[in-house]
Amino acid sequence: MPATLKKLIEDAWDDRDLLNSNEYVTAIETVIDRLDKGEMRVAEVIAGRWHVNDWIKKAVILYFPIMQMEEIKVGPFVFHDKMKLKTDYRKAGVRVVPHGIARYGAFLAKGVIMMPSYVNIGAYVDEGTMVDTWATVGSCAQVGKNCHLSGGVGIGGVLEPVQAAPVIIEDNCFLGSRAIVVEGVHVEAEAVLGANVVLTASTKIIDVTGETPVEYKGRVPARSVVIPGSYTKKFAAGEYQVPCALIIGKRKESTDKKTSLNSALRDHNVAV
Repeated sequence: MPATLKKLIEDAWDDRDLLNSNEYVTAIETVIDRLDKGEMRVAEVIAGRWHVNDWIKKAVILYFPIMQMEEIKVGPFVFHDKMKLKTDYRKAGVRVVPHGIARYGAFLAKGVIMMPSYVNIGAYVDEGTMVDTWATVGSCAQVGKNCHLSGGVGIGGVLEPVQAAPVIIEDNCFLGSRAIVVEGVHVEAEAVLGANVVLTASTKIIDVTGETPVEYKGRVPARSVVIPGSYTKKFAAGEYQVPCALIIGKRKESTDKKTSLNSALRDHNVAV
């Protein structure tokens, strides 16, 4: 069935006139329903490496034109959108504080807690993760188990180009207040980002723990403790400070994951 779904989605992507056919509309709706239930993922680990299912991203994009705008009433609140809101939180074992909103087509695993926050279609949030106040998880972003997205954290959505990797936050990561991760950046397991760290695809991530700096882009190595930094760059008008991120240490493997989220930062005198 997935192979058949994939062909239908690929065909509709190449010929939008096919969206007038019930067969193709049903295929798109089936993919979104499976995303909502966690039966499919936009990105997944295969043979130890992350793989992007770009045809599923295409289904998410194609879902918008087949849906109609409608008014959604939730108590005294009124919305006007093409997307339904996610439901059945009790059955899923998910805690959602008032003003926490997830769109249909996003998956929230058992034990997820959503404070007043937002999770967009195609996203996957795994077991035990806290999405704290005013944090956002963008389209197709992948967030692992037992992560903490602190207040105001922004996890960017990546829909197009379809072959682009989404933002990936692996298991047991801690993102401090107002940290921003966008443009398909990959944060590996147990990493800790201090408050206000901003990571884009072009951000220099510099490991300064050794005698010479080691530079990364688009990836934060596992268990890294990261803080905001800057470096000097020459421009025609002179030299100026440009933002970067600094890896200043590693989380201690001997420390329990639950307690080390905050303590990993405090060990290095970094603000949470």
